[in-house]
Amino acid sequence: MDMALARAATEAEESLPAWRHRTTSFTLATPPFGIGYYRFRLTDIQPFSPTGQGTPDREDRRVGLPARSLSASQLGVTLVQTLTPGVHAGTTLKYVRGTVGEGATHNRFDADVGVLAVAGPVRLGAVVRNVGQPEFEDFRLPRQVRAGAAFDAERATGGPLTVAVDADLRSYDAGGGDRRVVAAGIERWFQARRFGIRAGGRFNMVGRRERSATGGASVAVRSGVFVDGYAVKGGAADEEGWGLAARVSF
Repeated sequence: MDMALARAATEAEESLPAWRHRTTSFTLATPPFGIGYYRFRLTDIQPFSPTGQGTPDREDRRVGLPARSLSASQLGVTLVQTLTPGVHAGTTLKYVRGTVGEGATHNRFDADVGVLAVAGPVRLGAVVRNVGQPEFEDFRLPRQVRAGAAFDAERATGGPLTVAVDADLRSYDAGGGDRRVVAAGIERWFQARRFGIRAGGRFNMVGRRERSATGGASVAVRSGVFVDGYAVKGGAADEEGWGLAARVSF
């Protein structure tokens, strides 16, 4: 799931091409400034007919699957500004260096922008990623527009519980088909916020209409130092899996 929902939060005919990715990231943030490094590899598997004629059928799909890949490194600097009390805006300026297959390396500049409004226990937010839709030969990183809301029960009742939902406001091409995802999740903390659990679901409303369930937990190994784990079941092939992370908060 995304952020606070975050760590929480078909058609029978198989759709090709498949889109697979691997990522590595590192971030350091001390409001109002942050810096992050993000490396990813996308593999777009394209079916082809062994005869070179027309669209492959199911048998052809098992014969050959040539693949294109994009390896990219992204360095971003994030700036946050309070517009009015309770309303904050942020921008991440990104330098992206990408290589398609074994070809030439390309350098691109792009940005993500977002806004967050907080009123008591309610938080509303929106973000636009890949504003300039940078291209690397025949790869393009799609623009994504997303909005969400969260209710922090601790601010209202003292209970360490958060419920959140967010959704894509427009469809985008993810390589393996169109996506417009709605996600919802819940997070609960125990033992004076030393241990937390979360769960949620994600639903693609277009294309193959994948559905996935997510679950996770966090443990405070010492004050301000957390180990987070998550697992995803279902959804697109590149979504299912698990992960571990460590973070430090001040």
